Amino acid sequence: MRLERRHAISRTALLVAPVGAIAFTLLVSTLLVLWAGAPVGRTYALLLKGGFGSVFAWSETLTRAIPLVLTGLSATVAFKARVFNIGAEGQLYAGALAAVAVGGMHGGSGFDLPAWLLFPLMMLAAAIAGALLLLGPALMKNKLGVDEVVTTLLINFIVLLGVSAMLDGPMKDPTAMGWPQSVSLQSELELDKLIAQTRVHTGLLWAASLAVIVWALFKYTVIGFDIRAVGANARAAAFAGVPVTRTVVLVALISGALAGLAGAIEVAGRTSYVTLDISPGYGYSGIVIAMLAGLNPLGVLAAAIFVAGVLVGADTMSRAIGVPTYIADVIVAASLIAVLVATLLTQYRVRWK
Repeated sequence: MRLERRHAISRTALLVAPVGAIAFTLLVSTLLVLWAGAPVGRTYALLLKGGFGSVFAWSETLTRAIPLVLTGLSATVAFKARVFNIGAEGQLYAGALAAVAVGGMHGGSGFDLPAWLLFPLMMLAAAIAGALLLLGPALMKNKLGVDEVVTTLLINFIVLLGVSAMLDGPMKDPTAMGWPQSVSLQSELELDKLIAQTRVHTGLLWAASLAVIVWALFKYTVIGFDIRAVGANARAAAFAGVPVTRTVVLVALISGALAGLAGAIEVAGRTSYVTLDISPGYGYSGIVIAMLAGLNPLGVLAAAIFVAGVLVGADTMSRAIGVPTYIADVIVAASLIAVLVATLLTQYRVRWK
């Protein structure tokens, strides 16, 4: 068996591919539901109702989707240039910690600033923290050939240990009764709610705006063209005059900054302080979302809402009929595999020998 590239991609294949991916995902999920001894129809109904069936369900789904959009955009920008950033989780935590360092620890230090000035400084600090974490691995890959998958992944653990040390040390909240959490942001720096009596905040507008900006960057700017060229073939891009090193550095800064902003917005919009469980894996989920979206920044919005809805709905489903919530992870993973295989088969045909 071998794969042979198709000379042209038919419209039929483009239509059949997503249908086949959905069918495969439903088949795998259905088998697991049956294995758990639960009714299939009611399980899926509860899953959809928990994620999208009410104003409260939508509010929780959109709240969960905000950091997923930003980490998905982070992975999209990096993967477009074939810089495989696996470190968005660490960059998110670094951004969250930097945001609190600027927005929560300056009181009484003699340089108190008004909220209208402090808020952009807080966001800038978070973006810089995330960007610097990816800049090193990107340069090591470009100059020394060091695998960025390994370096960015290992940096995640270093960052988490550093965050733990800070939460038990100089940034620990003295009023938290020994619980390892940072001091809180000033209330003036917290993001406003979009819907009263829900957790949805204006970070959703930030995430949607950044998705549009990244889409426009790829579609209408020279920088976007350079990023796509380097991702397609770095040697050919360099031969054509594309500044590869500068492009890789720019990609690292943008990708890391987006992940850092995810941490800052999560703090400013939802928690107001940093804990070690502020992220249940948003950085890693962002990779899944980027791939589900086909590295399309606007598609990241839809993919993030889908994944968030599945994760939120799984909680309702689990409480109602006792199916483990881990089935949500299986649904997301199966959908990713199905989409990747379906995309592959639209571009290649299988030849049997």
